[in-house]
Amino acid sequence: MTKYILKQVGTGIITLFVLITAVFFMVRALPGDPFADPKISPDIKQNIVHYYGLDKPIAEQYGIYLGNLLKGDLGYSLKYRNITINDIINQAFPYTADLGIRSAVFAIVVSVIVGILAAVKKGGPWDWVCTIISVIGLTIPNFVIGSILQVIFGVNLKWLPVSDWKGISYTIMPIIVMSVGCFGWMPLLMRASMAEEGNKDYIKTAKAKGLPHRQIVLKYQIRNAILPIVTNLGVTVMGFLGGTLVAEQIFVVPGLGKFFNASITNLDYSMILGMTIFFGAFLILCNILVEIAYGFVDPRIRASRG
Repeated sequence: MTKYILKQVGTGIITLFVLITAVFFMVRALPGDPFADPKISPDIKQNIVHYYGLDKPIAEQYGIYLGNLLKGDLGYSLKYRNITINDIINQAFPYTADLGIRSAVFAIVVSVIVGILAAVKKGGPWDWVCTIISVIGLTIPNFVIGSILQVIFGVNLKWLPVSDWKGISYTIMPIIVMSVGCFGWMPLLMRASMAEEGNKDYIKTAKAKGLPHRQIVLKYQIRNAILPIVTNLGVTVMGFLGGTLVAEQIFVVPGLGKFFNASITNLDYSMILGMTIFFGAFLILCNILVEIAYGFVDPRIRASRG
């Protein structure tokens, strides 16, 4: 098991190094001048140039940046005065994590329940509900759904606030928008898994013994049918945590999305680098933990990947 864990950690470190290198040189290749803003004084410009070594060859700049990263220093924003990227992440990431976790829990619970009901009541109303929300999730972009929800429930009916993040009512529409992508596949996966388990011998044996249908479904069929969902759970949660940027922009959530989108518009090179590396490192870490957890749960994974 130790060899398996070390292999996963080593793969993660190599992946992160490749990500840092690729993003660094891609950002440096962006057109435009980050110091074109007249609000940036010559003194501030000089300090930034010295800090990042922007007056040195690109290879030296890369070395300086790697050295700062090893100290845990993501640098200073080129646009926000006297604020480090570490400070911005500490301030904004809790909102992003909050939105991502709430959305993941909501999407998984709803998808599993709808998938189970669709399989148990095949051909009934719940089967149609499962198909409809899956089609919506697969065909309509989440930013379109976000705009529709804002117009209907925020502007016309005035049931929910259109933007901000100040309480439970503010979270409802962002959570729904975040869950749309998951609705495209998870209810169908749960329904298919339930149908597959329903045709297996142990279910037929339980029926032959005269066990109540409700007991068979709740005690045996669901427990085994949910395994594909559990297998994808880690990747699903990671996707939610890394995919909040669009919803944050639509609903003005004070998370990392606001700063990341602004950094691209403002050519804030250090912010783009810092945010991308932070998200990349976070997702790589989550993936390592998920792979290690799989290794503990299923020894066959350790044998095939160790």
